[in-house]
Parts: sequence; C-alpha cells; structure tokens
Amino acid sequence: MAFTLGSIGGHGRSFIPDIRQANTGAVSSAVIGGMVFNFANILLVIAIDIAGMAVAFPVGIGLALVLGVIVNYVAVPVGNPVYLFLGVALVTVAILVDSLAYRQVQTKDSNKTFWKGLVFSILAGIAMGFFYRFVAASMSLDFKHPAAGKLTPYTAMFFFSIGVFLSNFVWNTIIMYKPLSGGVATYRDYFKKGTPKLHLIGILGGSIWGLGMLFSIIAADKASFAISYGLGQGATLVSAIWGVFIWKEFKGARNRVKVNALLTLMFLSFIVGLALIIVAKL
Repeated sequence: MAFTLGSIGGHGRSFIPDIRQANTGAVSSAVIGGMVFNFANILLVIAIDIAGMAVAFPVGIGLALVLGVIVNYVAVPVGNPVYLFLGVALVTVAILVDSLAYRQVQTKDSNKTFWKGLVFSILAGIAMGFFYRFVAASMSLDFKHPAAGKLTPYTAMFFFSIGVFLSNFVWNTIIMYKPLSGGVATYRDYFKKGTPKLHLIGILGGSIWGLGMLFSIIAADKASFAISYGLGQGATLVSAIWGVFIWKEFKGARNRVKVNALLTLMFLSFIVGLALIIVAKL
C-alpha cells in the first residue's frame, strides 16, 4: 500500500470542509490540548534547566507515557492490555532507576536543586499525560469515513497549534515575570538578546516536533490512540542517550560501577517496555 499524505491518502474530508463541519466541542478540545501541552512543555524546560536532561526527560516524559497510555486506553480500549501495561510498568521501572542513578552524582549543595527539578519533572509529566486525550477526543475514530462534527488529523493539528500559540501569551508571560528558575525576562529581551540563529533553532525544533505529533495522530487510526501515544514518547529514550553520552550528566558520579549498572537497567527497561507496547497491537 502506498504511503500518502493529505486527507489520508485520498479518503476522508479535505481541510476547509473539515473546518466548516466541525462542532464547537471538537475544536475546543483540540485547542485545549495545545494549551495543556504548552503548559507541560514549559514546566519540562524548567526541569531540564534545574536537573538536566538525563533526569527531567526520563522522569517527566516517562510519567507522561504511563499516564497517557492509561488515560487513552480507558477511553478507547484497543490492543492487548497485558503487553501494553507490562510495557508501561517497565517504563515506570526505568523512571525510578534513572532517579536512583542521578542520586549518585549529587552533592549536599545540589540535593535541594535535585528535588526541585524532580518536582517540576513530575508536574510536567502529569500535565503531559493528559494533553493527548483532548486532541484524540476532538477526532473521529475512523479517518477514512470521519464522523460528522469531528476533526480529521490535519485539522486537529491545526487547532492544537492555535492552542499552543495563544497560550504562550499566558504561560510565557507568567514564567518570564515570575520565574521559577533564573532571572526575570521581558519581551524586549526576547528580541534584543535572542539572535536570529537562536530563533531559527527554536522554530526548527518546533517544526520537527510538530511533524512527529502529526505522524502520531495519523498512526492512531491503525495503532489506537493509547499505543500511538506510548510509542511517540520514545523520545524519552533518545533524550536519556543525549543526557548520558553527549552531555555526560553522570560524569561526576561517586560510584561509577553502580551508576553504569543502573543506567544499563534503565535503558533495557525503556527498550523492552517500548517493544511490548508495539507487541500489544500485533
């Protein structure tokens, strides 16, 4: 079967007709999903700034994976629950092991910082675990023959993006003027201190993530929302690799042998957990 984009390969509704027929509930749900995601993402960035990527991402996004899979499976129970929740359990183990490994690089001075970063990671994970359900609730379960009033993936992504954009003027303003980490920033600083290169890097990162999100909700037609969301959080594993091997955030560990063992267990738990989530649909 050929892989095509745009109205799901010739099926479903095109963009403008889809917007015209959508009901207020579906549109609102997609927009709220964008607002919740943006709130979670800002908290995650704060957690990364405080605790580092190797902790914030596995804890925050790992927790989001666990909650997201459960919430979306309860709403639309598709897939083998044994494999699915066993995979989720292994991801939970990976989160706990990662936290234990990070304790080995703490000093007395960094202990308070660690707990602050961990709290923000958990808050980000809780919020991130629910945003996908709002987006999923806005869409028809059948993409080829979409239900009246509901959105198809491209239109849902459009309204989701509007939610992200508009909420920036709320969430960013609060965090800039009442920072949880670092000093106060203003919108003038955004344009004065931010170079074109930095802005383009941010736009590129958002574009890459947006494409991934779009693929995730398109895949939900075949994989189910719970499984598609769970696999989309494979970014957790990639971020852990960056934190460990690129940024070397565990370099100053007190017991290197113990840390290496814990990190190995963490990676194995993530890999096997994600594999079981895939098998849940097969």
